[in-house]
Amino acid sequence: MSASLAPFGLRPAFHPSGLDRAQALANGITSAFADDILKGQAVKYVAASGVIEPVTAAGDSLSGAFAGVEWTDTTGRRRVSNYWPALTAYQTGSCVAYFYNDPQIVYEIQADGAVEQTALGHDANLNNFAAGSNVTGLSQATLNSTTLATTVQGQVQILDIAPYPGNNWSDGGSPEADPYPILRVQIAQRQIAAVVPGI
Repeated sequence: MSASLAPFGLRPAFHPSGLDRAQALANGITSAFADDILKGQAVKYVAASGVIEPVTAAGDSLSGAFAGVEWTDTTGRRRVSNYWPALTAYQTGSCVAYFYNDPQIVYEIQADGAVEQTALGHDANLNNFAAGSNVTGLSQATLNSTTLATTVQGQVQILDIAPYPGNNWSDGGSPEADPYPILRVQIAQRQIAAVVPGI
């Protein structure tokens, strides 16, 4: 039962093809970038430089969820981490950032409050964007439980509830109702979308 708030950011649940691989982006984070980027944190491309950075606010389009990073530090040692430690400098050309960015990936995320089954198909924004731990390296971002009208664009669309024993919608105030359900979502406000020529 999701009776307590224990968020984990955006966690890939599945892809219709069965493959939910992370993309490897060479030189994907600026050396000495000033903020932590945590596993499961929403990220976006920075058009001017071709790197990724964290999404920081509702309304920001996103590309996907951060998965980890490797680099060679200034002493020549190869490093692998599930998160990007703020202000880390690396040898030029040595950084590879990993993030999930396939538009078909379905993610799981915990809501920061009650969400009823009538929210199926609605959009919502993320919340607590930078929350998390640089000890575990894990994001604690949540889904904003104040869902949006069907006519309003949000960052993710609610597809289902995660099918775990004791994880329930918040309907009705029954003993089985969860105040912080774990939901399944897809990115709705996608930063990069395919363009079909001539349309």
